[in-house]
Amino acid sequence: MDQPGDAVPIAELLDERRHLMDVACWMLGRGREAEDVVAETYRRWYALSEPERTRITDPRSWLSKTAGTICLARLALPGRRHTDGPANGRGPAGLQGGLEDEVSQVLLDALDTLSPAERAAFVLNDVFGMAPSNVSDVVGQSERECAELAERARHSLRARRARPTPVWQHDLVVHAVREACTLEDGARLASLLASDVTAFYDGGGKVRALARPVHGDRQVAGSLLTLLARRPHTSIHLHSVNGRTGLLVHYDGQVAAVISLDIAGPQVVQVWVVLNPDKLRLWNRTGPGPDVTGAQDDVRK
Repeated sequence: MDQPGDAVPIAELLDERRHLMDVACWMLGRGREAEDVVAETYRRWYALSEPERTRITDPRSWLSKTAGTICLARLALPGRRHTDGPANGRGPAGLQGGLEDEVSQVLLDALDTLSPAERAAFVLNDVFGMAPSNVSDVVGQSERECAELAERARHSLRARRARPTPVWQHDLVVHAVREACTLEDGARLASLLASDVTAFYDGGGKVRALARPVHGDRQVAGSLLTLLARRPHTSIHLHSVNGRTGLLVHYDGQVAAVISLDIAGPQVVQVWVVLNPDKLRLWNRTGPGPDVTGAQDDVRK
């Protein structure tokens, strides 16, 4: 039986709407306003003629870019960042099981300090893994400029969340995280993470990494232990990353992941995991250099 052109399974419809809500909430921080953005996105979809909709080969991508464009326009409204706040004082408004469960108000407040272009570039690239060309279309700048915006956003978020920590204390925490990961001790690892810790996984669309950030100590601990599950020829090393001690994960002699940890006091507040092969190419071309402990001990042969 022939189906109308817009016929889509209900599960796909609901997943698509949930995705658009997540995009809008991450960019705007408010559930009520996100609902308006999603409604406007669908209005624009149905404002297209049927031949125009038929020519769109990836409707979800089109809808995501449209929602992002609408959000960026709202972020750029004069005075918006000074007057907008969490609905009902609770963060994203009443999103049961949605963004409110996944990200803390601390992080949402930090996102509010970014410029509209930085927030859009960071959210679309780091949170949703949107293709660089699509991020460029939404932000209205070149792919290189968008990459620079996202990097500035990461730097700003790190500076805001991680209080100055003495080098010795930072190193102690990283050593403890490595040991907990090596021993696959979930309880110990969770105790080293702040309750509102967030982990960002950058796969760049080149590997099947987690598509969205993970929030909460137990959830982040679980995601890290799953990623670093004991396998032959896998090892975790201490190494300088972004000027401070971080972790390199080797697989078959190649750098497979670079993990940097933002630490405040005795706990990790943000985790940044780079899995994108393009970003790891330089590490593998130049070699990771010596372990900062002075010993390249493979703990998982």
